[in-house]
Amino acid sequence: MSHSKGGIVQYLQEFSIPLIAGVVCALLAANLSPEWYHHWFGAGHGDDVWQVPGHLTVFGHHLTLKFLINDIFMVFFFGIAAKEITEACLPGGSLNPPKKAVNPLIATIGGVAGPVGVFFLAMALVGMEGFGATEANWGDHLKGWGIPTATDIALAWLVARAVFGAGHPAINFLLLLAVADDAIGLVIIAIFYGDPANPAKPEYLGLVVAGMALAFALRKYGVKAWSPYIFLAGTVSWCGLMLAHLHPALALVPIVPFLPPPRRDTGLFSAEDEVAKMGEETAADLGIGHSTLENYEHQTKVFVDFGLFFFAMGNAGVELSTMGPMTWVILASLVAGKTIGIVGLGMLARILGFPLPNGMNVKDLFLAALIAALGLTVALFVAGAAFGKIDPGLEGQAKMGALLSGGVAFVAIALGRVLGANKGSRAA
Repeated sequence: MSHSKGGIVQYLQEFSIPLIAGVVCALLAANLSPEWYHHWFGAGHGDDVWQVPGHLTVFGHHLTLKFLINDIFMVFFFGIAAKEITEACLPGGSLNPPKKAVNPLIATIGGVAGPVGVFFLAMALVGMEGFGATEANWGDHLKGWGIPTATDIALAWLVARAVFGAGHPAINFLLLLAVADDAIGLVIIAIFYGDPANPAKPEYLGLVVAGMALAFALRKYGVKAWSPYIFLAGTVSWCGLMLAHLHPALALVPIVPFLPPPRRDTGLFSAEDEVAKMGEETAADLGIGHSTLENYEHQTKVFVDFGLFFFAMGNAGVELSTMGPMTWVILASLVAGKTIGIVGLGMLARILGFPLPNGMNVKDLFLAALIAALGLTVALFVAGAAFGKIDPGLEGQAKMGALLSGGVAFVAIALGRVLGANKGSRAA
């Protein structure tokens, strides 16, 4: 994810300041003035929760701030994630040629299966008595299994840079893994966290296919501007998901790959660095930074990065008194599950003949796996989808577990210094 702004804006983006500030403000607001917080960011509707004047609805959904943030703004966030996956498939990218991606992609399976396994093990150990649950509602408690499966891409990149130093191959390994398991996280949201009151209507997914067909037509006829792809094809896809009763945040994931790409990928987060290094004319010849795909990111990245303040503000407002058993289950699933799963599958891939990237060793694999336990953004998102309409108390406990996973950053940085991670070899 390259940065197109300089100065203070680039600094704020690079260090995920809007997201972090949103978390802090949400926690303060929810604990100092819960009534105010509920009014502006509550999930319900009516006089106690703010909504767009006129009580307008879209496909039966009231236009509250929660809806505007989670069902509309997050479309653009996941659109940027889809851009990274698309670009990684280009020549020079992490997924090209495919053999380069085998080890981190196998490790990704561990990064998803590990947390799920630890979640169910922890739930079995705590038991219904530990949660004060009954056989009737125990199934609702188990729906939290998807929360610890994904990694916060922005924070993982920031911490990886601090642990390994710029240029270390473990950074690209971790970014590829994070993008891949977030993609799996999107699928989990779509399949397992629909609204139980409104069962899925898969026949409307034909509109998603229609959106993809429209995006394909735009590309075939040489449309270079990104806005028709996003606002025409993307809107058709969004309507399809809404009518199908699946989470609409996924709307741009099947659309973004149709945006005309650059001729090659310079690696995640590095396009502008490459432009500066090789000169604008050479970069233009290679198509770097001037394609529809790159322009889409450059012209929406500031909006998305600063919009994460409102995402965090709307989703991280958890009263500290809501900490409970689910908090520790989610935290353990993230930290232990990610670390064990990624290291285990990464080592298995190496035994099977798919080595770690050049310059990366087992110590680096362990640190990368630990950093992947930063589940903040997507974990908060899934927690709301999993428990928001079932049990606000469980939702709060789960979100606290996701928030506490941010402490992994400090542990990883300290361990990195002790183990001398930033003194290892670099990618050629």
